Amino acid sequence: MYEDKTLVCKDCGQEFTFTAGEQEFYAEKGFTNEPQRCKACRDARKATNGAKTRQMYDAVCASCGQTCQVPFQPRDDRPVYCSECFKNR
Repeated sequence: MYEDKTLVCKDCGQEFTFTAGEQEFYAEKGFTNEPQRCKACRDARKATNGAKTRQMYDAVCASCGQTCQVPFQPRDDRPVYCSECFKNR
């Protein structure tokens, strides 16, 4: 039913094959768009997306009083806990 297609990667410009098996998988999952990137560029993109740095905020643990960093801006009306105290709660 499906036949291999040759597509062009929008990042590197290289041709890659969108196999019949991949097309079938996409159809089963309900994906309507063909892939726009080759496997190498998809893998590289996934690796860099996971490496984004979060802004961290300084805080003082409400339990032990040690300074720590948290990935959200602390508010005065809610307690903040360091990793160790949070794990023990």
